Amino acid sequence: MALPTLGSSLLGPHRTPGSPAPAATMAHWRIRIFAITWIAYAGFYFTRQAFSVAKLGILEDPLVDTALTRTDLANLDAIYLAAYALGQFTWGSLSDRYGPRVVVAGGLAISAVATVFMGLLPALVFLVPLMIVQGLAQSTGWSGLLGNMAQFFTIRERGRILGLWSTNYAFGGLAAAPILGWIAYSVFDSWRVAFFAGAVVVGVVFVAFLVFQRNRPTDVGLPPITEPGAAEPDAAEPDAAEPDAAPRATPLESVRAVLRDRMIVTLGLAYFLLKPARYAILLWGPVIVAEKLANGNHLQAVVVPIAFGIAGVIAPILLGRVSDRVFHARRVPASVLSLGVLVVVLALFTPLTATGNVWIMVGVLAVIGLSIYGADAMISCVAAVDFGTSERAGTATGIVNGCGSVGAILGGLLPGYLGTTTLFYGFAVAAFVAMLLLAPHWNRMPRS
Repeated sequence: MALPTLGSSLLGPHRTPGSPAPAATMAHWRIRIFAITWIAYAGFYFTRQAFSVAKLGILEDPLVDTALTRTDLANLDAIYLAAYALGQFTWGSLSDRYGPRVVVAGGLAISAVATVFMGLLPALVFLVPLMIVQGLAQSTGWSGLLGNMAQFFTIRERGRILGLWSTNYAFGGLAAAPILGWIAYSVFDSWRVAFFAGAVVVGVVFVAFLVFQRNRPTDVGLPPITEPGAAEPDAAEPDAAEPDAAPRATPLESVRAVLRDRMIVTLGLAYFLLKPARYAILLWGPVIVAEKLANGNHLQAVVVPIAFGIAGVIAPILLGRVSDRVFHARRVPASVLSLGVLVVVLALFTPLTATGNVWIMVGVLAVIGLSIYGADAMISCVAAVDFGTSERAGTATGIVNGCGSVGAILGGLLPGYLGTTTLFYGFAVAAFVAMLLLAPHWNRMPRS
């Protein structure tokens, strides 16, 4: 779905009848917010992936006297992921309180600065605190930017809109590493440049974010969006049309309110069970492929997992449209069906790939990517925003994604301790439990 088509669909039920603001102005801002928030989250990956790109160079550089081992690098990944998980639980509520303009822009700036120092100071004593700072900075993005989107798009359209929007993390993961690797190793022949190039990209994104982003329609003189079936704001009462007129909840109040919502807690548990599989393939995909391919080489082992990422770009768009059009804005059915497919393909991974055929491996990883990214986008993005409501979307997505980020730590560690067969059977069981958690909520809809 192209952005012009997106723009033509923006003149729907969100408008307040009688508003002096022309529909075209709201449509312009919706496209603008969609674009800048998509770019911002994809941009985060250029500092997030810089360390992964630089690892090989760090280990092979004879001039680095820091004695960093593979174990050290793995532990640094775990430290980063732990800080990232902690930040998810914190920044969402702060974004709801102070706005993503402050929180996300601060995260972009701090991430860029921390990445520069990682290139300058590749010693364990410096990398530990820098990875903590990087994890906290990176975690400002998801909840803050989704909260921003919730202010401009209604429940009835979020499936297809946020499905398209959530391609940003699959695209960022696909694009950042090869671009940074090419600049660092082919253009400059220096692993340090991976850090510096990533910081430059995020610095540019930071400036663009400050120029183009706004927190909510009322910041640009437009009425707030109106959910279908909700009461229209009374134009004679400014306080009813201006959300800033009412006192905002404190971050702690927002967290407490969200944690009292059983559906948000269920989404968090389901996402905790789902995310280890995704991160295991992201971080260990080449190793897993190399084990299974007959007569394969290192290049094949690196290239084949791209099928997983490409499918991950397609999946949110597909599942978002299905949830809107087939299930009428119910997100749980699409999630449950996607998890069902995932359970089957994870359980059959070992027998399907036993022949060592590269094309079978590509097909299996593509199906895993479609099902895992589809469920991922529905749970952590669309459903979390819907059930959090536009008022607490940042807090809700922060808590749900924080639970997933704890699971991501396991995704990075378990492949180092378990064999591939045991690992994938375990992931299949986890996906099945997540499906069982969500299935009772099949027909559940969030309040407007």
